[in-house]
Amino acid sequence: MNHQALHILYADEDLLAINKPAGLLTVPGRGIDNQDCLINRALDAYPNSRVVHRLDMATSGIVLLPQNHQSLSALSKQFQARTVKKRYCALVYGCMDADNGSVDLPLVCDWPNRPRQMVCHTNGKPSQTNYEVVERENGFSRVLLYPITGRSHQLRVHMQALGHPILGDFFYAHERALTPYSRLMLHAEYIAFKHPRTGESITLECPPAF
Repeated sequence: MNHQALHILYADEDLLAINKPAGLLTVPGRGIDNQDCLINRALDAYPNSRVVHRLDMATSGIVLLPQNHQSLSALSKQFQARTVKKRYCALVYGCMDADNGSVDLPLVCDWPNRPRQMVCHTNGKPSQTNYEVVERENGFSRVLLYPITGRSHQLRVHMQALGHPILGDFFYAHERALTPYSRLMLHAEYIAFKHPRTGESITLECPPAF
């Protein structure tokens, strides 16, 4: 197993926050070749680590790992209540017209092509994303994404649905938005929540490498 150094953003007796690199699973996948993941790397040095949320393998950025059952329970309730505030940074194909806006498109698993997701107004689960364009240059836009819900691949499908797929997206980008890029240009750069034990407001930021 590949035990690279962890990029620790925050650590105390209740909570660990790590900047997950792109291309690393959050939790183990199926098969012996998919056991190298963030939680397994963390368990070596922090054996009480638990999983409360995940990032896609292709997405980099902040992941919280509770360090005891009480923290896991408290943070789980915050995620379920949608009081955890998250912001992602993405580079998307093309110059977006609007400076900001919202996407409200229900999503469902595309079972014949899983793990892909797709928009489905009949059986899809409600999915909302707010966005803000911060830069337009050289045929792409740098966008801040604020997920209201937390569906699988939500940000990736919503950007594709707007006609602006995230650069380097193996599942959803067309060839011009995929070929030149070695990774998915999506990064979880900000998270705000209440400390699971003290209730103190915690804000963590980690800028993208792109």
